[in-house]
Amino acid sequence: MEIKTFILNNLEETRDFARDFAKTLHAPVVVALHGDLGMGKSEIARTIIKTLRGEDTVVPSPTFTLVQNYDGISHFDLYRIGDVSELEEIGLPYAVDNDITLIEWPEIAQDILPSNTIHIYITQNGDGRKLVLQ
Repeated sequence: MEIKTFILNNLEETRDFARDFAKTLHAPVVVALHGDLGMGKSEIARTIIKTLRGEDTVVPSPTFTLVQNYDGISHFDLYRIGDVSELEEIGLPYAVDNDITLIEWPEIAQDILPSNTIHIYITQNGDGRKLVLQ
């Protein structure tokens, strides 16, 4: 995949990016969201889900449940995963093979993600964000 960089100056630009990006996704595909706390990983995932499943879709953070499913979209938060063996228990391999799979804190799963995973790296850029897709 060609590396693409986006500068997003505010929350609405972040949501616009996520809406446009969502329209390019077709299962099975994995999107790995990298970035520190507060960088917008959850907001990007939430906007992708709402774009594909309807604005009225309730999208809680999977921080404590580890995964939320939305009819062919799986949203994982691996922040609290301590061991790679837990990934099987929460259904990550199945999702990777079948769904649009959005993964926050994907580092622990790096060795099992497919080679065509779309990685989005999010960093601070002034008051906004810099996104690098690769």
